[in-house]
Amino acid sequence: MTHYLEFEKPLAEIEGKAEELRAMARNNEEMDVEKEAAALDKKAADMLKDLYKGLTPWRKCQVARHPDRPHCKDYIEALFTEYTPLAGDRNFADDHAVMGGLARFNDQPVVVIGQEKGHDTKSRIERNFGMARPEGYRKAIRLMDLADRFGLPVIALVDTPGAYPGKGAEERGQSEAIAQSTAKCLKLKVPMISVIIGEGGSGGAVAFASSNKLAMLEHSVYSVISPEGCASILWKDAEKMREAAEALRLTAQDLQKLGVIDQIIPEPLGGAQRDREATIAAVGKAIEAMLTPLQKKKPETILKDRRKKFLDMGSKGLAA
Repeated sequence: MTHYLEFEKPLAEIEGKAEELRAMARNNEEMDVEKEAAALDKKAADMLKDLYKGLTPWRKCQVARHPDRPHCKDYIEALFTEYTPLAGDRNFADDHAVMGGLARFNDQPVVVIGQEKGHDTKSRIERNFGMARPEGYRKAIRLMDLADRFGLPVIALVDTPGAYPGKGAEERGQSEAIAQSTAKCLKLKVPMISVIIGEGGSGGAVAFASSNKLAMLEHSVYSVISPEGCASILWKDAEKMREAAEALRLTAQDLQKLGVIDQIIPEPLGGAQRDREATIAAVGKAIEAMLTPLQKKKPETILKDRRKKFLDMGSKGLAA
């Protein structure tokens, strides 16, 4: 069953009518509705193209949060072989919002980490909707330490509304864990590639995205705060999220102009949710293209280049 976003409702009506016609024809072999259904298909295709031709930042937020987009688990299953999950932070617990372990990418050993939102009610609750607690970031630190020790590249898949803001998480040092994870990313002497596959929210995303190369899917978002949170603070009104989304410059296109990200990975027309396999394949090709040159560099150069990248960040200015 296709899940339509709010701005896709006119499209849902047209595609629904085409399916109704075909359903009627399946029940009555004498009916010939293919011509009318094909006309509706063409109308729907044209509308889909128009809708996605110039998405506003708020609509991109909606697409980035689409429940049918491929998530971290989908990418790991499709792009990596011999995946061996590693659990726990060796301190408090295992955070299911963060998954990671040893794997092979194009038959090369790597460490892969990422936030997993879940795909149905049960798994979303288990994964805490992709919002990691301190033990999730400490698990990531443990995996990055392992990668550094054995000279394995790190690949991070970012998809989170932000770090979990609950009382228990704060008591166990949420901000310190995020800061330590960010610092660990910056200290690695092995290549680190990060891809924002959906939402890149706040410090919860930065803790996985302070890498040598950072790519974003075309309709993903990356910001210091959610549009709703920003609107609540600045305008005291969460309904101002559209204005907040514009002001945050959270789209891949804006962030590439500002020099925050290195690459935009195109999505199929209608978003990643309309062709999951093509999206996953495109992410795999992008990771390979970013990782290959880095593997030829010495550890000291990898560390130096990453440091320079972040020191130079922002030099283009907001006028970009």
